[in-house]
Amino acid sequence: MNPTTPLGVRRRTAGSLIALGALLAGSFTAATATPAGAAETLLSQGRTATASSFEGGAFTASAAVDGDLTGTRWASGWSDDQWLQVDLGRTAEVSRVLLRWEAAYGKAYDIQLSDNGTDWRTVRSVTAGDGGTDDLTVSGSGRYVRLKGITRATGYGYSLWEFQVYGGDSGPAPGGAVRVTGGQGDWQLTVGGQPYTVKGVTWGPAIADAGRYMPDVRSMGVNTIRTWGTDGGTEPLLDSAAAHGIRVINGFWLQPGGGPGSGGCVDYVTDTAYKNNSLTEFAKWVETYKSHPATLMWNVGNESVLGLQNCYGGAELEAQRNAYTAFVNDVAKKIHSIDPDHPVTSTDAWTGAWPYYKRNAPDLDLYSMNAYGDICGVRQDWVDGGYTKPYIITETGPAGEWETPKDANGVAEEPTDVQKAEGYTRAWNCVTGHRGVALGATVFHYGTEHDFGGVWFNLLPDGLKRLSYYAVKKAYSGSTAGDNTPPVISDMTVTPAGSAPAGGEFTVRANIADPDGDAVTTKIFLSGNYANGDKRLVEAPHRALGGGAFAVTAPDRLGVWKVYVQAEDGRGNAGIETKSVRVVAPPVSGTNLALNRPTTASSFQQSYGDCPCPASHATDGNQNTRWASDWSDPQWIRTDLGSVRSLRTIQLVWDPAYARSYEVQVSDDGSTWRTIHSTTSGNGDIDTVDAATRARYVRLQLTARGTGWGYSLHEFGIYG
Repeated sequence: MNPTTPLGVRRRTAGSLIALGALLAGSFTAATATPAGAAETLLSQGRTATASSFEGGAFTASAAVDGDLTGTRWASGWSDDQWLQVDLGRTAEVSRVLLRWEAAYGKAYDIQLSDNGTDWRTVRSVTAGDGGTDDLTVSGSGRYVRLKGITRATGYGYSLWEFQVYGGDSGPAPGGAVRVTGGQGDWQLTVGGQPYTVKGVTWGPAIADAGRYMPDVRSMGVNTIRTWGTDGGTEPLLDSAAAHGIRVINGFWLQPGGGPGSGGCVDYVTDTAYKNNSLTEFAKWVETYKSHPATLMWNVGNESVLGLQNCYGGAELEAQRNAYTAFVNDVAKKIHSIDPDHPVTSTDAWTGAWPYYKRNAPDLDLYSMNAYGDICGVRQDWVDGGYTKPYIITETGPAGEWETPKDANGVAEEPTDVQKAEGYTRAWNCVTGHRGVALGATVFHYGTEHDFGGVWFNLLPDGLKRLSYYAVKKAYSGSTAGDNTPPVISDMTVTPAGSAPAGGEFTVRANIADPDGDAVTTKIFLSGNYANGDKRLVEAPHRALGGGAFAVTAPDRLGVWKVYVQAEDGRGNAGIETKSVRVVAPPVSGTNLALNRPTTASSFQQSYGDCPCPASHATDGNQNTRWASDWSDPQWIRTDLGSVRSLRTIQLVWDPAYARSYEVQVSDDGSTWRTIHSTTSGNGDIDTVDAATRARYVRLQLTARGTGWGYSLHEFGIYG
């Protein structure tokens, strides 16, 4: 996916380009922090430990991590609310906590993780402790591990012979090589010899904002971010990532990327200059960043095997795909010659690309795939293809616009917040379920854009956290216990969905509930993505009707609009739901005297876009057809009502090619004309003209266009 055109990506099954079903809900099973068969490491022994209190100099916190199982111990003050924590020295994947209690044990307590020693997340709760040895399986990552006492079992405090934390390293290990180890069906990624599962997000904010957002990324349990391009401006992002224990998949962009072919077409068979320049440029930045502690791997290209179908066809397309993947192999060999310590991969959005990589790119260490609604099908495609390399998922998230059913207005139905969150959970389960082959994922998208694509895919549009944000956090860290979560919106409706009058009102209803009981502020936004290509969200005038209903003012511009209900809890969270509405010309009372009457014009377009567009289309009563003139001034269009009739209102429904200056003229004989309305400040959309007169002929004399095109009318309605 190209982050600037987030709806342009598809994951295709091999041999066909099929539409994919929406993501379905699935149960969540946290991935174990240490892969099956990998040895756990005792991380806590000898590390710095602190506590809320201790009985005396012989019972300090350090005694619980000194390795002496029966000779030394920590003992707290004699009250319930006590804690003991250990600093592991760096971020780690924690898989197990072993508590060796003295007689004064904890009956109820939490095991918590933190990245900074201040903000804690609970990964295991015990409510019926019975002393002795508690061997607890946990899942999550953090630098700090804390025992948070809730209820003592005795009249004394809490007392531990030993507090042992086990797991594996998950942060950058300076100088530690990254390897794809193991064999067929039993691979794993290692960093500095330690197992590493990619728990990632694709990076959206500006690099200048990395310091602002990276702590939040880390708090989600993320250990990896993915980029699409690497150059001289990448270093601050790498520095910030390393400072927060996060590694980076450094991307290199190749044309045509992003599925639809973003950035133009390249001839990989003949364009040696492009290939040589790219190879030189990539090698430069590999040399620059190969020793950076944040570098995890190199990713060459994004969806170009799929995207080449937008540039070529037939035998030429086949030749280009072979040439492209052969060039990717040349890049991989070059990178390996400069940097033997980090793997090289290449991303596509179509498993049909894998046979080309298998045939032409043997120097890739692993494959990468962008997969949304049909992510669980990637595993079967890998099995069916007989591949001999593991893979990572470099983009996944909610089912996209290209793979959801259409609503009554012909618009893709966007999944609800609940469905999106369930989709992320299901996607992670699909990745972790392909053990020994799928080595992790970077989900799409840690972005803050608050627009059409941002609401569809971003975890925190406008900085507001969605249900999806917490689904990813739970998948990666193992728990969201203690987090305040977003309002939940359900049963959103728009009435009338198919015929809202331009400039008038339509009704939006939604049930909004906040799970934490927070006060909720509701906003209504509109996006003109389908009406005029403007993806922005603009707050719409609206008024509350009570009972979760709102009267919303429709825009003046005709077409299909997206309506968004955004519920904010004042704690940095938001629920957002969306439906479509079709805005139509407002009804005019009376009879349309021009309907299907003879209509002529100074010119009309015979072949452009949806044309031919004759004058008669302006009086056929169908707002989906139009008259379109030549691209010059002046022009005119007129209709014959058949006899002199009493007129009251004229309604002009403009296409985007509107008139800035025009006159409305009437005549009894078609020769002598009188002007009843004129303007030099037309702005398109819909013009309603009072026409209290009698006439047989009505003419628009068009003198100045509002665009570089001609004049175009969907409807020229004359009412009496």
